[in-house]
Order: sequence, then C-alpha cells, then structure tokens
Amino acid sequence: MKKVAVIGLGNIATRHRHNLRLLFPKVKLLVMSASGRIPEEIISDCDIIATSIEELIKAQVELVIVASPAPFHANHSIPFIVAGIPTLIEKPVTTTVEDAKAINQAIELHKTPVSIGYCLRYLPSAQKLKFLLEQEILGEIYNAHIEIGQYLPDWRPDKSYKDSVSAQKKLGGGALLELSHELDYAQWLLGPLKIKHSTLRSSRELALDVEDMVDIFALTELGAVTTIHLDFLQRKAHRQCSFVGSKGRIDWDLVLNQLTLITATGTSVLYSDSKWDKNQMYLAMLKDFIQMIGKNEHSCIKFSEAISTISLIDEIKQQANGNQASNNREIK
Repeated sequence: MKKVAVIGLGNIATRHRHNLRLLFPKVKLLVMSASGRIPEEIISDCDIIATSIEELIKAQVELVIVASPAPFHANHSIPFIVAGIPTLIEKPVTTTVEDAKAINQAIELHKTPVSIGYCLRYLPSAQKLKFLLEQEILGEIYNAHIEIGQYLPDWRPDKSYKDSVSAQKKLGGGALLELSHELDYAQWLLGPLKIKHSTLRSSRELALDVEDMVDIFALTELGAVTTIHLDFLQRKAHRQCSFVGSKGRIDWDLVLNQLTLITATGTSVLYSDSKWDKNQMYLAMLKDFIQMIGKNEHSCIKFSEAISTISLIDEIKQQANGNQASNNREIK
C-alpha cells in the first residue's frame, strides 16, 4: 500500500489511521473530514488533508475507510466504489435501507471490494462461540438473551455527551444504530430474526432526541426466543449474551472475552482472555479486508449481511412505532 484514505475525524477514524500506520509504516495517509472542512486541530497519523472525495480519487488512493457519521456513508462511499477503490465502511452501513441498497447497486455494478466494520466478529471469544454453536454443543437452542449497557456521558469524557454523534438523530445517533453490533452478531450466530415486539424509550436522565433504551423480542427461523436489550444508561459497562439449549447453557461475557458452559454435570470455562487488547479486533478486521482486496481467503462481512442488519433495524423501528400508536389510541 502506498496511499490510503480515511474519511471522518472522530474516535474510530483516529483508531483506523493509527492502525493503518502500524500495518503500513511508509504509507501516505490522506484524511478528509465528513464535511470537507479544513480542521483547526492537529490530526494524528495524517500526511495530507483533503477537502473533497474527488481529490482523494484523483490521488489514486488504494483503500479508503469511511468513518463519517452513518447518514453520510452512501454519499461518501459510492464514488469510491464507482472508481473501483476498495472501501471499508464503518458500522452501521447506513441509516436507511434505501441508502444501503444504493451502495449495493454500485457494488454489484462495479465489483469493488467492500466490507462493513462490525469488529466484534473478530473478538476471539466470538469466533470460538460461532464454532461451538455450529458444532451444536448446546443441542437445540431454545432461548438467547443479549444485553449491552454503557453510560453515554462516560464514552467520551473530553466532550459533552450531547455533542456526540451517539446523541444526535441527524447524525445517526440513538442506541439502536450506535449499538447495532449486537444486532449484527445476533443474526451471524443465530440466523435471520423475525421481530415480534420492540420498544424504544428515551429517559429523562439523558434528555436526548433519540432513544437511549431499546428492548426487542424476536424469533429465529427455528423458533428460538431471542431478547435483546440496548441502553446508554448503565453506569458500569455491561455486555453479555446467553444461549440456552437442550444440552446446557453458554454465557458469553464480551467485556471479559470469556465463554462459560453450564451443563447438568458442572460448569467449565471454554475460553477466557481478559487481558486481550481490543485493538487487535480492529487490526484483524483491517488485515482481513486486505486479504479480500487481494482475492485471498477471508471472512469479511458480506454486504448482504449489512443490508440484513439495517433492514432489521428498520423493522424494529416500525414495530416500535406501531406499538406506540396502538398505546396512544388506547389512552384516548
């Protein structure tokens, strides 16, 4: 790699620039803000600041990471895809199904390598869990419960949480989109989900114009009940998932990077590495994408999977809006 580009100036964009520099110490790193403005602040791991997508394409970058706010992903990624430049798009792929389909149309027409930044799939305990479930270690799965909670004001202590992307509807904020990792891995592990009920709530505590709590009740194709809870409110970060089957139960702690199996005969730790550096997920994801670019064996997220996730989000919203309308009618 001689030239690469990153769009966006947020925390995840900073991480990607750092990792590109780690992998390619001599690479020329081009950076563009989401709006194309010239930043006043010093940008780390940056050689050239660009002000337009056309400038980056003209510079013949060999890879681009789109890490701008999700509502801008289609506008930022499609020109690169049309130009044949491999594009890694941060999660969620977009905020609407229409935008996702527009990106997909460009991919199908131009055959450009594209993947989505759901890095949790590269967590070692996630990959171990995927293997175990495929081996039917639990037998028939009856239930799955997925939960994540983390206090939004603690995410980025150096700025007001209300100024963050996560807190603003116009930038694709809200727990449903910001915490969509859980929706991605739910379908990766369990297969397609059918939403039966969903509730989106906004607390008085954070006073946001987006939801800070999400509760979902869904079914897998084989009838396993799946409950998913997302929130911006838990003071101590909590990220866990449990699967209950005919042969036992697996508890997955994503914070501790640990898998525990509980059966009739006892409890055993199947995987544990709490000291594992989470940046390794991002590096593994980037290396995997480079394998994809080179047409080598890879496990990059298919764009059809990204569309499935944003379609699921759309279904959750529609279900929640329908429930709210029904409740309003009952109150009247």
